[in-house]
Amino acid sequence: MLIRVIIFTGFLWLSSVHLVLAQICEGNLGENIFTDGDFGSGIANILQADPMIAPGYIYQRNPPPDDGFYTITNNTTSWGSFASNWANIEDNSPDPNGYMMIVNASFNPGLFYTSEVDGLCENTLYVFSVDIFNLTGGIQPNVSFLLDGRIVYESGDIPLTNRWETYGFTFETGPDQTSLVLSLQNNAPGGIGNDLALDNISFQACGPEAFILPETIENICEDGEPILIDATIIGDVFDNQSVQWQESGDGGMTWQSIQGANGLSYEFDKLVGGEYYYRFLVANGPDNILNPKCRIVSNEKIINVIPKFYSLVDSFCTGLSFELAGKYYNQTGIYTDSLTSVFGCDSIVTLDLTIIPDPQISFDLDITEPSCFGEDNGMIELTGVNNVSPPSQLSFEGAFTTLNQFGGLSSGEYLLSVTDRFGCSHSEGIGIIDPPQFVVELGPDIEVDLGESVIIIPTSNQEIGSYLWISPDTICKQGCESLEFIPNNSGQVLYSANSFESNCPSMDSLFINVNKVRKVFFPNIINISDQFEPNNSFAIFGSKPNVRNIESLKIFDRWGNLVFENNQLEINDPESGWNGLINNQLAEQGVYVFQAVIRFLDDELIDYSGSFLLLR
Repeated sequence: MLIRVIIFTGFLWLSSVHLVLAQICEGNLGENIFTDGDFGSGIANILQADPMIAPGYIYQRNPPPDDGFYTITNNTTSWGSFASNWANIEDNSPDPNGYMMIVNASFNPGLFYTSEVDGLCENTLYVFSVDIFNLTGGIQPNVSFLLDGRIVYESGDIPLTNRWETYGFTFETGPDQTSLVLSLQNNAPGGIGNDLALDNISFQACGPEAFILPETIENICEDGEPILIDATIIGDVFDNQSVQWQESGDGGMTWQSIQGANGLSYEFDKLVGGEYYYRFLVANGPDNILNPKCRIVSNEKIINVIPKFYSLVDSFCTGLSFELAGKYYNQTGIYTDSLTSVFGCDSIVTLDLTIIPDPQISFDLDITEPSCFGEDNGMIELTGVNNVSPPSQLSFEGAFTTLNQFGGLSSGEYLLSVTDRFGCSHSEGIGIIDPPQFVVELGPDIEVDLGESVIIIPTSNQEIGSYLWISPDTICKQGCESLEFIPNNSGQVLYSANSFESNCPSMDSLFINVNKVRKVFFPNIINISDQFEPNNSFAIFGSKPNVRNIESLKIFDRWGNLVFENNQLEINDPESGWNGLINNQLAEQGVYVFQAVIRFLDDELIDYSGSFLLLR
């Protein structure tokens, strides 16, 4: 995270607070005197105990805090809609449970942090700083830093940057000054905005630059010579400079001063294999070097002593080998060899190797096949591993896992492997097999003429439990073991069924191609001289159900006069046609013209026209 540091510098004398511009602390810092300045950490989102650190504010345990209240929390994300206009943040540290202070400024200026510091050293430069996050828009926070109740630095309006900003200043204690009261005060009024988060309140001694160079790890041999590590101090902050070397035996967690090590160099002569941590302290005078509140700290220097003698004890499963100095050992025994490290150190290695017989590891498995052919709901459950020496490592399909159930499996072979502490391993290919496939078939595609009937009889390799027909030209969905209907148009018929035994689904389809043949006939001659003559009227004939009906029929004489008209006529019905009479008189012999509109089974209307000869 990018942190912007804003520092104000000044000198503080015992008689009064007198601020003058001074060099910003560009050297090293001491340990934070405010050990509680990071507010600690905890799993609970809200610290329940009132820390009593803000004399002008009230502690609130139910977020978000109201105007004039504050809360100690490890994040604001879980506050949800209660603080919807606030930024969702965590504290400014690597600790995921680290606490921070959330302040909702009061309507009047007031102190929201105060702490008394004693045991300080006179004539010593200190840094007082705090990380601040502007949580919302509106009124911008404005913070004053106070020493002994007097304002010595003001942050000014803190902008909304959506990141933590560090504000602070340096000052120097005066002669005989050993204590201070440090405070933070809100200057901006309450209302919409002026909500802020505080973290990492720090009060540290400031001194010259202090290094142990080079900063890289120093690697030396156990049978080598002692080495000197040197203190590099840049700057004249301390006029009576004192040095104290320290060492750590727990990787830099705690430090102990080395008696008599007060020079600019320290001779390291602990030529025993291991890793050693060193640093030095710098303070203004021998008394101040003894006070943790008055001294600064250098970087840490790590010295790695490579042992002369190594003893290795190991066990391996039969079939494996141990590699040592380019040699491979696969029998139980004690072996000795010499090595030269990349740092030029000679070492003698003794290997006590035990070969473990193959324990014949095996699995206890419960296998659940997929419920239907092609499904991916199979499962392998590992119920036990036999003859394995823990800890062991399990893998499924090449990926390490801590699970004992592996679901969502389709048919196939899956690899399950285990390796125990000695490298003994067992791998097993586990087969998942599909059940027999439930298949329904409707047969090949069908081709018919318009008006012809279709019969579809499904077949299956298992008893059918339930089914559903999907066809645009039939209303039968269920209750029809076979399907018989007259299709109006070409289209697809779908049949979906479930097995009675397994309830597994299957589907088939076929395509019906309907030839749009128009089976209609118009006579070209009629004889009306004899009423018993079979062809004594003009009627339209056709094939049912290819033809639904005659929408209209009109007949005209040779001069275009309408002599007959009728609507909604039945096909093949001579009685509905023209009987050759005009006004109850036999029509003149000759050629007549007809116009007809025919509706077919597919509801298509087609206009027909032509002529015929009338005889009498």
